[in-house]
Formats: sequence, structure tokens, C-alpha cells
Amino acid sequence: MNTGNDVIISAALTGAVTPKDINEHIPLTPEEIAADAYQCWQRGAAIVHLHMRDDRGLGTMDRDKFAHTIRLLRGHHDCDVIINCTTSGDSRASDAQRMAHVAGLDGIEMASWDAGSFNWMPGGVFINSPQFLGQLGEILTERAIKPEIEIFDSGMLGITDYFAGQGKLSSPLHYQFCLGVPGGMPATVENLLYLVAHIPADATWSAFGVGRHHLPILFAALALGGHVRVGLEDNVYFSKGIKATNAQLVERAAQAVRLSGKQVATSAQARAMLGIPALRR
Repeated sequence: MNTGNDVIISAALTGAVTPKDINEHIPLTPEEIAADAYQCWQRGAAIVHLHMRDDRGLGTMDRDKFAHTIRLLRGHHDCDVIINCTTSGDSRASDAQRMAHVAGLDGIEMASWDAGSFNWMPGGVFINSPQFLGQLGEILTERAIKPEIEIFDSGMLGITDYFAGQGKLSSPLHYQFCLGVPGGMPATVENLLYLVAHIPADATWSAFGVGRHHLPILFAALALGGHVRVGLEDNVYFSKGIKATNAQLVERAAQAVRLSGKQVATSAQARAMLGIPALRR
């Protein structure tokens, strides 16, 4: 648990599904994603969580798009934001395609490790087989990429324990509690309390609630000593009927951190807390 006053803000910029028809501020191209990432870092995001979109606006695991976005973002020489890439951005992708970027690209410091499969209602099954998770864990460990262990339901804690016990995940672990996804654990403070109470004592954790649950889970995470995630991947509105931008969501999270008597962690501080090596350019 985070016993200090420094809070890591992670910005999840686009996701794999939500179209611009719903919110025109959702970034889709590498240029838009990199620009949003830079603006979010300027406003306090220590980490940016990256998905890619194809030319039709659908989620893709295109290795070249990840590479192009990372190059554009690192082109801002003042920006030391932690780059965290998804491994589940396209339900059509093979296991190999889901891992190609983390296996071969430089510049990725964190990557999602979704700790199990479940029925993502009503669209279909979100598949993360034991074989995939084991191989992904090995790649991330070998390349010193920090796994962001995404937990959608309580049973996934046991799956994480299994792979940590097998040496596929390196301690201390970092958890991202993803609450309010249809088919997953509801976004309640009670559920967040349960999850926090059942992770290793040396672990760090962050949390978010989908949609209208965004603010209650953000405030609960701050109260419980955790870190927070915001962004248009999870919530497209700033308030009822008012569309958000990623930068606005990060700025409000930073204000909430300060109002709670804590401090917004810089990317360098976040690396130290998470055990990520210092940025090398």
C-alpha cells in the first residue's frame, strides 16, 4: 500500500471501442494520441496508457502504430511520462499479435497484464488464457517492463497469485482495479475495500470506475491510499451531458489529489515507487 502522500495519476487516453461519434475529443491517430499524452503529462499524469486504433477507428495491436506513437511522444524532449501499453487492444488479434510490441519495441516501460477471462457484456468473451498470461509474464519480466495487473473481478487475484508463485510475475506487484465493466465487479467502495485488503502488503495499486462511477472510485482510492486512473477510455463525460477531454480529466484528478492533502507524483517519483528504471533517452 502507498503510505506516502504522492499519488500517481494514470491517463487512459482512448481505449479500443468508443467512437468519436460519442465524444469528438477521443484521440484515434498516433499524432492525436501522442498530443493528448503530452498534454496530460503537462497537467499531472505520470503515466499514459496507450491503445491504438486502425484507419476505421477500431482497436488494433498494430506494432508499427505503437512504435510511431512512442516516437512522437518521445520527440517532446522535456516529457518524461511513463509509457504504458495495452496488450488487449483488439479482440481479433492472436496471442502473438498482442505481444509483438512488448516483445520487440524499445520505449515501453509498463504493459497491461489482464488477469483472466470473463464475459464482457454484452459483446463477448474477453479472453486471457493461462498460456497467454504465462508467456506474457515471461516477456515482461525478461524485458524489465512493469506489468500493470488489471483486475476486473475478485477471482483474478488468485490467478495473479498463481503466476507470481510460478515466477512469471516479479514482486512487488502493481494492481489496477477496473471496476464497473459489465460482467466484472461492480464499482462500489465495498468492492474496492475487499480488493485492497486481499493484495500483498508490498504491492502498489490504482483504481478507476467506469462512466458515472468515475468520481466515487477516484475519491475512494485517494481516501484508501491508492493511486488513480482517469481518461476517455473509461469515461467520456466531465459532468452530466458535458463531454470531457483527457486533459480536463487529468487536471480535475490533480486538483482532487491536492484537495485531499496529497501531492501529484511526477513521472520520476512514480518510477521510484513502482520500481521502474530511470528513463534513458
